Amino acid sequence: MRVLMLGWEFPPYVRGGLGTACHGLATALAAKGTKVLFILPSMGGVAPRIANRRLVVRAASGARVRTRAALARLRRETRETWLEDLAVRAVDSLLFPYATPETYAEHLEYVRRREKTSVSRMDAPATVAESPPIAMHGGYGPDLMSEVCRFSIAAAAIAMDESFDVIHAHDWMTYPAGMLIKNLTGKPLIAHIHATEYDRSGQNVNSEVARIEWAGLDAADRAVAVSHYTKALVERVYRIPGDKIIVVHNAVSRKEALRRYAVPKMCRDEKRVLFMGRVTFQKGPDYFVEAARLVLDQMPNTRFIMAGSGDMLSRMVRRVAQLRMGSRFHFTGFLRGDEVDRMYALSDLYVMPSVSEPFGIAPLEAMAYDVPVIISRQSGVSEVARNALKVDFWDTRELANKMCAVLAYPRLAAEVVKNCREELKTVRWENAADQLNALYAELAREE
Repeated sequence: MRVLMLGWEFPPYVRGGLGTACHGLATALAAKGTKVLFILPSMGGVAPRIANRRLVVRAASGARVRTRAALARLRRETRETWLEDLAVRAVDSLLFPYATPETYAEHLEYVRRREKTSVSRMDAPATVAESPPIAMHGGYGPDLMSEVCRFSIAAAAIAMDESFDVIHAHDWMTYPAGMLIKNLTGKPLIAHIHATEYDRSGQNVNSEVARIEWAGLDAADRAVAVSHYTKALVERVYRIPGDKIIVVHNAVSRKEALRRYAVPKMCRDEKRVLFMGRVTFQKGPDYFVEAARLVLDQMPNTRFIMAGSGDMLSRMVRRVAQLRMGSRFHFTGFLRGDEVDRMYALSDLYVMPSVSEPFGIAPLEAMAYDVPVIISRQSGVSEVARNALKVDFWDTRELANKMCAVLAYPRLAAEVVKNCREELKTVRWENAADQLNALYAELAREE
């Protein structure tokens, strides 16, 4: 089976759960013999390269890594992948994870200013391309939707030179590319839903993004949702028939996580509570801050850590200052690679109070480090992490009470960890790959 996969991020540079999920799915599929060609946008047209049974770093045609130290850092951050059936191609594009029309405009302005000062686009953080990217004349798109269209044309140009059986598009930015390639080749299309615009934006839905999501889901032969929670939402807001959607849960590799970083917990008299994720409406950082205030009233020797960046970060900093929690609350900014692993390993409790979470891989990553977790009931991961402690995102008092219970009673924390460890044995990317391979085979027979 040969699959053309479309996404908008891939390790080692990941800003959210979609990149982790794409990597887990693609590598698990390739390990089972499914040939995967992954196409993604990348500034400068650079991407990971799979070669010699290992994910390696090598300069693309015309690209350069600025220093030897930078090349060494890229190699350290790149996860080795012992595969032969996975290839990655990049399109020179300004699309980036979780882009909005506003953030795209800011990024485009930054790039234009940089080009005026004669700084090469290849100076951007990057891995390396497997082959020269598709060249598109006229610069980047003047706005986000134009850039999505531009990426679609370039991805289709790559696809026309490839042989594949199924098109698999991840989230809204790649749906137009998937639809175009389907129209050009007649191959079946799968639309994978990792998050909807209603999850990301709540009541402030971008109508253009929502329209693209609906169009992609409607045009697809089948849709894949990361949870039953997301499937129900798609059925309700986009009126997509339930029998068109299958659920394939995300996963995590416990063995991989523990191998990458195993650090003994320090300062046993001080407990550390971690929020790690985008600091946006969807993730509920404000509920975390309010619950932290209640916990500190009962357990003043607790330290809270908010790791991540997003449009609510400055607001959270101001709120922590108003509550006079600055000495017990730390904002790390965006973390990557070993920084993420170290933060999990040093934490006593992980909390995810998401308002609307299609899945949520971070709790599984925390569980892989034997960290007890508290998650919102409004999350897809609760469907597989049945032994994790759960709260309604809005109930900060219940959240605070459960935080105090886990921190104050080591036996409770140990029991939660033990039960979650057992659950992780079945939450594997290999299982997700088996479900996808069955879907690919079904679509191939119907073609």
